[in-house]
Amino acid sequence: MRDAVAQEADLLHAAFLRRLVGAPSADAVEGRLGQGAFLALRLVDLLESEQPVQPDAFHYQHAAAERFCHELPVDRTETAHLIDLTRSAAAACQERDVRLVLPALLAYAHHLEDELRLDEALDVLETAVRVGRDALRGADAIAVRLRRARVLRKLNRFDEAQDFYVEAGTLATANGDRHSALLSRIGHADATRGRGNLLEAEGALRHVLADSESTGDQDAAARAHQVIAVVLSTGGRPADAVVHAWQAFQLYDDEPARLRVLNDLGVMLLCLGRPDVAELALREVVRRGGCDDNTSNALVELMHCASYRRDRVGFERYREQCEARSNTMPPNILADFHLKSGIGRARFGQFERADTLLAAALRVAERGGLHELVFRIERIKAGLRDCQEALEPAPGSAAEPAAQIEAIDEVSASLAQLEA
Repeated sequence: MRDAVAQEADLLHAAFLRRLVGAPSADAVEGRLGQGAFLALRLVDLLESEQPVQPDAFHYQHAAAERFCHELPVDRTETAHLIDLTRSAAAACQERDVRLVLPALLAYAHHLEDELRLDEALDVLETAVRVGRDALRGADAIAVRLRRARVLRKLNRFDEAQDFYVEAGTLATANGDRHSALLSRIGHADATRGRGNLLEAEGALRHVLADSESTGDQDAAARAHQVIAVVLSTGGRPADAVVHAWQAFQLYDDEPARLRVLNDLGVMLLCLGRPDVAELALREVVRRGGCDDNTSNALVELMHCASYRRDRVGFERYREQCEARSNTMPPNILADFHLKSGIGRARFGQFERADTLLAAALRVAERGGLHELVFRIERIKAGLRDCQEALEPAPGSAAEPAAQIEAIDEVSASLAQLEA
């Protein structure tokens, strides 16, 4: 019965009920957070009606949602978002101004997107559009379309994503918002990459990069460089990708964005068979701290670098640091931690322990709806005992052009200066 309810296509906020249904027990933290989100969003739904909601009805539902959310674990970021959402909904009801709840909705959607709870993030964004109605104008209308497009792109719903990118770009141009117009073009090109048309995506991004540089839009240029790096890496040109990722790092003013690029840079450098340089980038992420997710990602990758080098002491040191943070890791990072712990155990010949860890990674990925990661884990798990090639990152060719080697050495020297 609970499964039937959670999967009802037209049921509002069914994504959160699915989280509740998928929890291992009724009092599991993830299940309770899913239930709290459902209650908070049903409270927000009361603001949708054009007729003022009855105060008694709203007060009763608000009291129930607020009480439940305050009983959630205080060390979870999502708890803070849900408490803020219930407070903002109460303020919007009292002032009869739905705009007061929109910032909390958008912040919560951003948090869910960062944790790759994409169906849930899309649900919250759709709630903002449905409840906000005419209050979403100008910059807010553009921002919501860009966010919906981004989440849809990450869900591989490329047609819908590109439609929203076009809408956002049209609105941005009409409002004289050149920055958002550039972002819409970057997103549209990224969706093209997702379809597998790397050549078209690269061409579009290079045009955006030129326009960004000509107008002095440093943030858009940084984003264009970052996506070009992904395109080049996907197309088997990791050395070229490293150069663009480093340029993105230099251009970004936003510290979390810079740390995300450093994480990406570390992964690309490891793919080139340069764990020593990769570790420079990843250690810098850990040193700077910032967002817990960035630090957790970097520690997982440092653990992966250590196992790549067959450094068992280093592997255990970073594994223990990751283990200490595992209770606060979002599903995508937790699954990646178990996966790379399993790969490490296999590299050290501990295949039974590796199989157990890969099974744990698979469970986390399935519960989190991380389909691409599920596929990758299943592929590695299926051939665990004779998958030496699958467990090794593909090193760079020994015949790499001298210019590429020089560019990577320059990035390496720059990273070393960051540590100095």
